[in-house]
Amino acid sequence: MGRGVALVAGGLALVAALFVWYHRYQSPETLTPQAVDSILWLSQMFYVLLLACLGMIAWGMYIMRQDSARGGGLLATMAGAVWNGRSRVVFVSVFAVYGIIFSLASGTMVYQPGVDFEEHYGAQIPSAFISPCCGDIGYMPTILVYVTHHVGLQIIPINLVLQISVSYLVALNAALAAAAYSVSGGARGAGTLGAITGLFVACPTCAGAASSVFLGAAGGIALSVVLAQMQTLFIAVSIPVLLATPFLLARRMASCRPN
Repeated sequence: MGRGVALVAGGLALVAALFVWYHRYQSPETLTPQAVDSILWLSQMFYVLLLACLGMIAWGMYIMRQDSARGGGLLATMAGAVWNGRSRVVFVSVFAVYGIIFSLASGTMVYQPGVDFEEHYGAQIPSAFISPCCGDIGYMPTILVYVTHHVGLQIIPINLVLQISVSYLVALNAALAAAAYSVSGGARGAGTLGAITGLFVACPTCAGAASSVFLGAAGGIALSVVLAQMQTLFIAVSIPVLLATPFLLARRMASCRPN
């Protein structure tokens, strides 16, 4: 499993380094007329390298799964459970559905029926372009895509990474919960907790929207503002929960199997 771990760790380190590297060019002073073409080229290379890093991580995780399936312990239990037919369908379905939910909640997928993008923003329909500057680390460069007059995409690097990683972890939790449920009916709670906390990573303001039903519009908006400012805290809490829950489910499955 060493090669898979090395690929995953190396890919994550390269993603972090890529964010730090590109942030060096986010000073408005660097965006001179002479530097526009160079920064635009760098923004395109950023996404090429980011996709390469994500591919490296995916390949490393595949190797880890293959090695785990041949080994023993909790990792082998997880690998075997997710690879069976029913759990595989659950994994793919949840990954796709949760990815769409994350896209809508984080603003990656934009649908504004009351706003005409061509009229309000002067956008050409359809069209796509990269905004190379300027913003906080992880938020630039941004890809803007106008699909129709009311549907578009806003691809932000940090949201793209979180969308893939959190959707994967939530799908893994769901697949293991489905497998564990066939052994122990009480295994559902942990997977549900992981999915709920994962949604807060995508959209902490969603809790404010939900709370408006009970607290009224003013209370919901106020809570949304507070939660939006605590997004880093939600990320710090949610990712460990999503990482830990599969081991808890695997342990439960292992303990319920007949000797």
